[in-house]
Amino acid sequence: MKKGKIVIIVAPSGSGKSTLIKKLKQEFPELVESVSFTTRPIREGEVDGVAYNFLNEEEFKAKIDAGDFLEWAKVHGNYYGTDKNFVKSRIDKGVNLLFDLDVQGTDSFKSHFKDDAKAIFIAPPSIDELENRLRGRGTDSTGVINLRLENSRKEILRKDDYDYCVVNDELVRAFDELKVLVRSILEN
Repeated sequence: MKKGKIVIIVAPSGSGKSTLIKKLKQEFPELVESVSFTTRPIREGEVDGVAYNFLNEEEFKAKIDAGDFLEWAKVHGNYYGTDKNFVKSRIDKGVNLLFDLDVQGTDSFKSHFKDDAKAIFIAPPSIDELENRLRGRGTDSTGVINLRLENSRKEILRKDDYDYCVVNDELVRAFDELKVLVRSILEN
């Protein structure tokens, strides 16, 4: 049986990553999005087990201690992690997996899977535009937005470290470019 493909979308907060991933899942129904674990508070409209598997910090740390995560990190004050058994079982069954990861998680995946994991960095057109998007969402406090911007500046410096980079300056154009990349990954 042919092993499944691993497609990683990595981007700073506010880059349009979630919107692009939603469109990718519609265009490529054969891509199964991995649902990460997190300790961040559930947002309005999110469903546990769909957007994320929500845990408290104690539960998350128990999974770390048990070695359940392929990768995990503390980002913006919250823990995020990917379940090792989920990934291995799906890939072995030929399922193509889609991951929404930060740079730390992507680095862990690339270290573990090497070229079997393809990472696409979604870059904002500028830091100013990124800040406008984050403030426009209205989901985070000023302190959280400032922390996200500080982290984003560091993450953007890594944009050329991955397999591909797509600048999300205009959604339709960026999505067209992303579709071509994902189709190529899935066909090879």
